[in-house]
Amino acid sequence: MGTETAGARPMRADARRNYERLLTQARTAFTEHGTDTSLEDIARRAGVGIGTLYRHFPSRTALMGAVFQGEVDALLAYARELADAPQPCRALVDWLRAVITHASTYRGLSRALMAASADDSSAMARCSVPMREAGEALLGRAQQAGAVRPDVAIGDLLQLTNGIALAVEESPDDPGLADRLLTLTLSGLTAGR
Repeated sequence: MGTETAGARPMRADARRNYERLLTQARTAFTEHGTDTSLEDIARRAGVGIGTLYRHFPSRTALMGAVFQGEVDALLAYARELADAPQPCRALVDWLRAVITHASTYRGLSRALMAASADDSSAMARCSVPMREAGEALLGRAQQAGAVRPDVAIGDLLQLTNGIALAVEESPDDPGLADRLLTLTLSGLTAGR
């Protein structure tokens, strides 16, 4: 999700450095203070002006999408790794647990992902659309194996995982909350219950 696209000129070295510093500082700020942290503060910490930040990232969601792209890529790779797992339901659960861990790392990310699910044109949708596709493949396998009800949709599952991540974000002193809520949620997914 860089500012370089197919057919576009490569960035100058100084622009590339500014871009990378902005990503580094945004990742740190989002981890420490949440995704609603001041963009001016991120630019200042990166040693650039706010105009430079907006040249690279025209909106907060564009910056968030760029910051989270590496982690999304890791979650997509994990989904591919789980695609042939011998227990399809377990693979789906493991992947959902990884999604919750990712979303609860940054305060505010769950809300942004939930909003992106309703707007496929947003910068965050470039992260959420491939996640939805990866999850659909895992869910489909679990459904074909008869381990998950056929009426379960990946969009609903991802909204639930974001809801769990939001609950975890609001309860940082309860390290077992994510697993308890995911277990409770999954009991409603299982076929034949």
